[in-house]
Amino acid sequence: MKATIALTAAAALAAKASAACFAERLGYPCCSGNEVVYTDNDGKWGVENGNWCGIADASAQATCWSLSQGYPCCSSSNAEVWYTDASGKWGVENGDWCGIPTGSTGGSTGGGNVTPSNEQYTISGNPFKGVEFYINPYYVEEVDGAIAQMSDSSLIAKAEKMKTYSNAIWLDTIKNMQSWLESNLQGAQTQHQSSGKDILTVFVVYDLPGRDCHALASNGELLANDGDLARYKSEYIDVIEGHLKTYKSQPVVLIVEPDSLANLVTNLESTPACADSEKYYLEGHAYLIKKLGVLPHVAMYLDIGHAFWLGWDDNREKAGKVYAKVISSGAPGNVRGFTDNVSNYTPWEDPTLSRGPDTEWNPCPDEKRYLEAISKDFKSAGIKSVYFVSDSSRNGKKVDRKHPGEWCNQTGVGVGARPQASPVSGMDYLDAFYWIKPLGESDGTSDESAARFDGYCGHETAMKPAPEAGQWFQKHFEQGIKNANPPL
Repeated sequence: MKATIALTAAAALAAKASAACFAERLGYPCCSGNEVVYTDNDGKWGVENGNWCGIADASAQATCWSLSQGYPCCSSSNAEVWYTDASGKWGVENGDWCGIPTGSTGGSTGGGNVTPSNEQYTISGNPFKGVEFYINPYYVEEVDGAIAQMSDSSLIAKAEKMKTYSNAIWLDTIKNMQSWLESNLQGAQTQHQSSGKDILTVFVVYDLPGRDCHALASNGELLANDGDLARYKSEYIDVIEGHLKTYKSQPVVLIVEPDSLANLVTNLESTPACADSEKYYLEGHAYLIKKLGVLPHVAMYLDIGHAFWLGWDDNREKAGKVYAKVISSGAPGNVRGFTDNVSNYTPWEDPTLSRGPDTEWNPCPDEKRYLEAISKDFKSAGIKSVYFVSDSSRNGKKVDRKHPGEWCNQTGVGVGARPQASPVSGMDYLDAFYWIKPLGESDGTSDESAARFDGYCGHETAMKPAPEAGQWFQKHFEQGIKNANPPL
């Protein structure tokens, strides 16, 4: 048995699902608190929101390097060692891999225990220019797991190329931020020491109270109330600030709270949940801009939806007022610019579309025309720094959607332009194309009985069956690399 596991360990570790506590392996969430209701052989259980949840072992978490890699800790530091690699010693519990706790802290995925440099990096101009992009180790593992399920050699070759490109690291829960932020900042510093180049890491800040108020598939852990706003500030933003202040020798880009402010532009009157969230979106943005926007090695981009959300003249005009107010509320913090098309599929250019009935008279039916127009609107609104990062991770091919507002797991997907600085001649305000949404991670489940099912994920052009948002979607990934434009 041990020999079999040793021979297949690399493939198994790459393919296995991640878990932040023992309960996730069993299909239950992790608790946010520590009140024990029941104990069995698996561990300690609590109840939150009417559901069972697993209580993580705090002492093990403090010393277990595997959490930052998305793998659970073994229940004991004396667990039997089944396999050893550069990360550490691995055990097996309940038929799943786990990391055996040691005396060290922090994960080795991003670079192990790295002493922070005292040097201060200062961003001047386009943060994507003149730097090397950090490679997301978690995504590399996801793609390795995908390759293990393939038999087509040409498809495997395309997937291998995907591992060489940078994409964003999503800090979409407090736990994931605790696991992924510091370890990848360490990883960037290690990559810098190895290559001698400045290494840019891109994170997505994504945990506002009442997150994604107009959707169901990607609702967050924090609710729209004063208590969760306090948690957002103290347990999330303040912790991010502390790590960024510690690891200050390399540049960092923050993509800030996708969909939030765009919802305030268009959905306050139509969606009660957005009206309930407005206060927390505004206060949350003001707080994070004040805290993070003063750090000289950090550049922030606020999300502006996409061409078929805010592209119409009246929406862009209203957006200018909303975003100008938000930015000024965060003074003295600075915002570099804005990001569009995050997790969406709208092509960069679509010459087949124009303002007319097919586009509901939208004058900006592709992302290029959208940025050309909204850059003027934002400057007219008094916003001083107007630069853009456009998500090109899934817009290489025009998808099959029958309405340009369709957003969930669209069929016909193709990975788009590779991450690069200043990609379009004559658009000096376009800082970069970048892969913000990792291709292969689901937009939402197609299971109509699921609590987080959103109707858009059941539409005709949404690929099915689809797993929950953020989980690996093999079929969508394979179609995306087949349809890559430019080809992989």
